[in-house]
Amino acid sequence: MTHKQKLELTWIGKEKRPKLEPRILLEDPAKSYHARHRVSDSDLFDNRLIFGDNLLALKALEQEFSGKVKCVFIDPPYNTGSAFTHYDDGLEHSIWLGLMRDRLEIIRNLLSDDGSLWITIDDNEAHYLKVVCDEVFGRANFVATVIWQKLHARNNSAQHFSSDHDFVLVYAKDLSKWRRNKVDRTEASDADFWNPDDDPRGDWRRSDLTAAKPYADGKYQVIGPHGDQFEPRNNRWWSLSKASFEELVSDNRIWWGKTGRTFPFRKRFKSELGELVPTTVWAHEEVGNNREAKQEVTRIFGRDDIFSTPKPERLLERILRIASNRGDLVLDSFAGSGTTGAVAHKMGRRWIMVELGEHCHTHVIPRLKKVIDGEDKGGITDSVNWQGGGGFRYCRLAPSLIVNDRWGNPVINPEYNAAQLAEALAKLEGFSYAPSEVQWWQHGHSSERDFIYVTTQNLSAEQLQALSDEVGSDQSLLVCCAAFHGITAAQAAARWPNLTLKKIPKMVLARCEWGHDDYSLNVANLPLAAPSASSASSGSSAPVADAGPAAGKKGARRDKLTVDLFGDSTGEDRP
Repeated sequence: MTHKQKLELTWIGKEKRPKLEPRILLEDPAKSYHARHRVSDSDLFDNRLIFGDNLLALKALEQEFSGKVKCVFIDPPYNTGSAFTHYDDGLEHSIWLGLMRDRLEIIRNLLSDDGSLWITIDDNEAHYLKVVCDEVFGRANFVATVIWQKLHARNNSAQHFSSDHDFVLVYAKDLSKWRRNKVDRTEASDADFWNPDDDPRGDWRRSDLTAAKPYADGKYQVIGPHGDQFEPRNNRWWSLSKASFEELVSDNRIWWGKTGRTFPFRKRFKSELGELVPTTVWAHEEVGNNREAKQEVTRIFGRDDIFSTPKPERLLERILRIASNRGDLVLDSFAGSGTTGAVAHKMGRRWIMVELGEHCHTHVIPRLKKVIDGEDKGGITDSVNWQGGGGFRYCRLAPSLIVNDRWGNPVINPEYNAAQLAEALAKLEGFSYAPSEVQWWQHGHSSERDFIYVTTQNLSAEQLQALSDEVGSDQSLLVCCAAFHGITAAQAAARWPNLTLKKIPKMVLARCEWGHDDYSLNVANLPLAAPSASSASSGSSAPVADAGPAAGKKGARRDKLTVDLFGDSTGEDRP
């Protein structure tokens, strides 16, 4: 494959992309929660729990948090064909991939230049998802595929293989800027250390002194304690110079075996090695398993049927330790049982979680309250010495800004008050919503001299003239109003060059898919297409799931999933 050739995954409806409405977030103080007092100076209070569709929530976060998230962890529905308690998880490949692609693109925008994405997935979609991630993030930014041992006991009733692991796909926003942290040492990693010569520096393990790569000073002879002569074996070289070798000998860092006559090895002392470079195979003894995760949830809620596949806190601790530092911002847009927020909170990371299910209120909030109050004694609490503290803000997605009135005409949603309308239009126009306490016409800004003003009034020429005078010639103002009369738009532009006039709601009608509240990974929420001509002629009236960004319901139409090496679809049907 040449550098000009492109690996691309193609599926039905891939070219269709939703025109997402960038909604505002509305805080509900009654559901927000904070500790009664500070536990330490590092307590974090401005975490966010968002209730709503996670694709719309990601879009809502994009303006404020683009480039600010250090680590994104997501545990999406695996698309296995089985129905979970809280997620319908049986979407067609094309639908699932399209909805995941839409989320990944926004997630990439949210990540900081040195940030990373971690996705748990199983065999069913892992390899397709890998190619989609390659497209969105670039193959050069792929970091690793981690194998997590999710089960610790063999399933002897499995039809073919006992599936004991999941994958964690890891991508950097920019691999040249991403820096991973090391992980703590474990009993297993220290098992091969010993001290047969009673070295006062403590336990050590032996390390090879030769290398397969040619080294300029790597061919020389060394003499052992009893006069034995040693040279590297065929096609091997010493990995250090003779002078460096002699320095190790003088510092008792060379092991010649118990008899002093064996081939030399270097002594690596445990006390000097420090933390470990992470590996790509994570055993359940190190990071937990599904049973441990369910036990953690059971301890909190008193029953074990809440979530089928929660993730253990130790798994999230490993991920956040490698990918982030204290004070960094962590995002999980598939909050599930709230493990990411609980672990991030205990580890001193700021966090944002998104969840649509009602368990956001019945389970996630109570879990976070226990963490904040210091009443969660399970998971990683003891290992990180968590004492409680901090808090979070609960927000929900605002309803759609545009709705139809009883005659079918698009109008501003009557649920919006003046402040919410100003914030929504500021977001749609790319302004930061920040009402001034001094200037009544400054509802937001895009720079130090460019502002936005939102009103539902019909403005006259006299009112516009007064507004222009207040703004002044060295500033500019976008005026969003219901109408302006007594002057045309062209005349206004010529007369008041510091003002730009736009009418509400006409100014935004073509921007978004208004009134679309659910982009969740749930086939039951997707629209049904009309029967095809061939189906009608055969007498079949079974609907086919069109799914907006994709299409294909089993038994009616086959998905097209092809790997295209040259950017052209092969068009081969998948059985």
